Amino acid sequence: MVSGCEWTSVCINPPLYLAWLVGQCRAAGAVLKRADLRHISEAAALGEGGGAADIVVNCTGLLASRLGGVADASVVPARGQTVLVRNALEPMLAFNDKLVPGEVCYAMCRASGGGTILGGTFQMGNWDGTPDPDVAERIMARVAAVHPQLRGKGVEAFDVVRHQVGLRPYRKEGVRIEKEKIDGGWVVHNYGHGGWGYQGSYGCAEGVVELVDEIVAELEAGGSKGE
Repeated sequence: MVSGCEWTSVCINPPLYLAWLVGQCRAAGAVLKRADLRHISEAAALGEGGGAADIVVNCTGLLASRLGGVADASVVPARGQTVLVRNALEPMLAFNDKLVPGEVCYAMCRASGGGTILGGTFQMGNWDGTPDPDVAERIMARVAAVHPQLRGKGVEAFDVVRHQVGLRPYRKEGVRIEKEKIDGGWVVHNYGHGGWGYQGSYGCAEGVVELVDEIVAELEAGGSKGE
């Protein structure tokens, strides 16, 4: 190791956290629907009450690159392959591996018995959703070589739950949080977070709310003038 640092942070268990968020949305009166959309303007028709929604918030992630009306060519996948193991490894760790381009080493223990995520890769432009066995072997070997709980035990010490691949919604220009009129309707964009969606979710959501409030104020002002 060339250098290192230590810090205190938060680590969530995404399956539990996402289910909790859904519960919070439903408790607040949100209605969940599932549909296939070819154009962002089609989303307005999914609003409750039969009328078109005044505002659509676009959180389409990676598929913002293909959705009609958005088609943002700067959004590309950053392929992340990981291994989920039952081992509860503490402390969490992360470091760069300069020997294999596009690969890093980390071990993040999930809360509430969620095991530990071992990683991983950051492969730009790679749409392949199938785990690579050779990459998985390198991931486990790197963690086994450096983690204090596994010193001398090797890859065999891992109790593997599954191998998985995620495609991070990376945007070359950075996250896009802005309002835009598309086909006469208002759209607020919130996509392009790459690998930091959970970390930045609350701040980005606050930015979206500010833009929605601006649009609402404009619509109300227009209505008061008979426009």
